[in-house]
Amino acid sequence: MGRYGLEVRPCLFFSKTQDYLHLLRKIDQAIARNLDLQATLEFVLNQITMLMGIDAVALFLWDPRTNSLKFKMGKGFISHRISKKEWRLRRGLAGKVVLERKSMVVPRCGDIRGEGFWENLLKEEGFKVLGVLELYCRKLFRPDKEWMHFMEAISQQLAIAIENAILTEQLHHSREELISAYDATIEGWAKALELRDRETEGHSQRVTEMTLRLARQLNVPEEELVHIRRGALLHDIGKMAIPHSILLKPGPLTPEEWEIMKPHPVYAYEMLSPIPYLRPALDIPLYHHEKWDGTGYPEGLKGENIPLAARIFAVVDVWDALGSPRPYRPPWPFPKVLSYIRKQRGKHFDPYIADVFLKISTTPLKEKPR
Repeated sequence: MGRYGLEVRPCLFFSKTQDYLHLLRKIDQAIARNLDLQATLEFVLNQITMLMGIDAVALFLWDPRTNSLKFKMGKGFISHRISKKEWRLRRGLAGKVVLERKSMVVPRCGDIRGEGFWENLLKEEGFKVLGVLELYCRKLFRPDKEWMHFMEAISQQLAIAIENAILTEQLHHSREELISAYDATIEGWAKALELRDRETEGHSQRVTEMTLRLARQLNVPEEELVHIRRGALLHDIGKMAIPHSILLKPGPLTPEEWEIMKPHPVYAYEMLSPIPYLRPALDIPLYHHEKWDGTGYPEGLKGENIPLAARIFAVVDVWDALGSPRPYRPPWPFPKVLSYIRKQRGKHFDPYIADVFLKISTTPLKEKPR
């Protein structure tokens, strides 16, 4: 099967065309509404055994890595022997069905003799094989053309279901690979920022981990955490546009220098917003310097007008910044950091988020690696 390969063993059957069509329609509907391949195969094989008078049915799927047909599912067998069956391309009736690309009927098992195979036919002709459907009966049976046409139609429908599942899996795998590549790039950008400023080494990783921990405590949906993670890693990407003389100044900035520094969240937005993949992560890079009382920047947002992700990150960012050494001051003691956050609830920070953060912040920052 695949377009189909079909090996048929003797069986009983019914010959009413309308019954054939009714069963085929049920199979079509099952394939259309089921995205789960396992459920679709279970339904189809059950229908074949119940409505076609088949004693047993086995489905083998093609594995191109091992050049063999491997058991996928079976119905109606007394023992489990069939589940251990595997056909190599050059062996067995199923292998011959694959190579010759046509159905085969064996009225009696004793009729099987030596088999010759066209070993390179599959490769030379470019056939796409998905599997083989084997049907078994315990009584002698010679199917007519109507029965064979119908079983071939079922095989083709199964091939469609299997191919759709394979394509879906391949798309999912490609998407996961692409996402991994994107995330690796983001982490590379974050490390590049830290290379500019060795005094903040490890800052991006620490704030990302704590931000995710805090977000989970606040019951942020899991599907949103991936965007929060990316936003946290990229929160300072806008500083790439800030001159070294200001970014690495060993002391407080002058008012004029602050005017140059303050647009860095906007620079981050301008850098990242053209990338559709990163747009859901922009709340943190753009708004993490906003304050609950409206005195922050770049837009002076206030209260819950500040996006939740940015309100969460703001607490963590200050926690890490105060607890880490800077060129112009040593790190604050841990109790002093927590005291500052407590005093700033309702001013700099969302009071509820600050309270939750204080509950989970029971240990000081690890020392910065030397």
